[in-house]
Amino acid sequence: MSAPETQVIKMYAAREEIYPRETSGRYARLRWLFVWLTQLAFYGTPWLLWNDRQALLFDLTTRKFYIFGMVLWPQDFIYLAVLLIISAYLLFLATAVAGRVWCGFTCPQTVYTEIFLWIERRIEGKRSARMLLDRQPWSAGKLGKKTAKHLAWGAVALWTGFTFVGYFTPIRELMVEVQTFDFGPWEWFWVLFYAFATYGNAGWMREQVCKYMCPYARFQSSMFDRDTLIITYDARRGEPRGPLVPRRKQAASTGGACIDCSMCVQVCPTGIDIRNGLQYECIGCAACVDACNGVMDKIDAPRGLIRYATERALDEHLTPTEIRRRTWRPRVRIYTAVLCLIVAGAGAALYLRVPLKMDVIRDRGAMGREVEDGMIENVYRLQIMNTTERAHTYRITVAGIDTLALVTPATVRLDATETRGVPIRLRTAHGAAHKGSNKIEVALTSVDDPALHVKETAVFIVPR
Repeated sequence: MSAPETQVIKMYAAREEIYPRETSGRYARLRWLFVWLTQLAFYGTPWLLWNDRQALLFDLTTRKFYIFGMVLWPQDFIYLAVLLIISAYLLFLATAVAGRVWCGFTCPQTVYTEIFLWIERRIEGKRSARMLLDRQPWSAGKLGKKTAKHLAWGAVALWTGFTFVGYFTPIRELMVEVQTFDFGPWEWFWVLFYAFATYGNAGWMREQVCKYMCPYARFQSSMFDRDTLIITYDARRGEPRGPLVPRRKQAASTGGACIDCSMCVQVCPTGIDIRNGLQYECIGCAACVDACNGVMDKIDAPRGLIRYATERALDEHLTPTEIRRRTWRPRVRIYTAVLCLIVAGAGAALYLRVPLKMDVIRDRGAMGREVEDGMIENVYRLQIMNTTERAHTYRITVAGIDTLALVTPATVRLDATETRGVPIRLRTAHGAAHKGSNKIEVALTSVDDPALHVKETAVFIVPR
């Protein structure tokens, strides 16, 4: 008997290069609108000034987060958690309504891939020219085009990394350091790291990030239902597909509207065929919609063979008005209600937030002692944080025991965004409080702005 043949199972498929064709249309213009909006915000925000400092700065060295007119401290991280929750609910709401619309129009991976593809097309040419160039042997012309492309990619990536670091170190200081060759090692690391990530993801990996690395592609289907807007191919109208028949024979033709031109595949940035149905690789960019509509215009056929629609709309032939009416369904209502409650709560908390913080810390080395004239004294340290961008003078007051008095200075001045530990000593007459622990209250009030007022409770110890 002959030996059985060995079966080889490949666990990894080599990547096939994708050359997306450039397309035009309503959704292409919308994608570029979001490219401009997101990048103007990203590149421009660090250069904005507010109160003579950077408007948006996450200063990790001093542990202060400047967000326009607001200064947040590590104690305010609850607001960051709320912001992440709001972002998650926005994503859930957008996905329930319109599928992967975030991926297709505003995801950084999509945005930077669009930018890098634009550079590639301007240097190497259109889709056919790029495919031909890659098949050609290396020559001076090919080397020149490839070098120019990668230099342009590298310049965009480096500027992106520089801007990213500018959110954590004042960007004007970074610019001076660049000009004087005085960049620090950590600044070099993060600029180059973020630049490398941008260059690799948008220049080389592209659709692989969306297909294999992004977790959103894997769990998006759990947020879809039959009324979620997705990119769909109308198989009833399009099948059976076939080449375009001559006009004189069209009346007798029994073929579908799809002429099998493969334009929808050629423009897809992830290289899928939308005519095979909904696939997790589809990022919802609607490039295939623009391409198909363009072909339909050329052959004088109605648009919409590939379009934004829902599974229910295709099955039940719903009109656009009926599709919009079903958008406001229970799932969307719940997401919207929860989102509004969270946003309202966060807004109220920020509006009522007092930009003054104080912690009262007892001196653990002396629980309570008797001093001259039979007075009982306790020592504390006030940890005061002035989170405003103005200097303030604060008055310290105490209450809780009839004869309780402050024997250290009753006022303290803090500069803008300053934190300071202020030692204080409190005394009360012997017999004015019972032995053991007595609850007292320490208050801090701004002299020039009475609205800046905080109170904290503490314990006054009378020796037994």
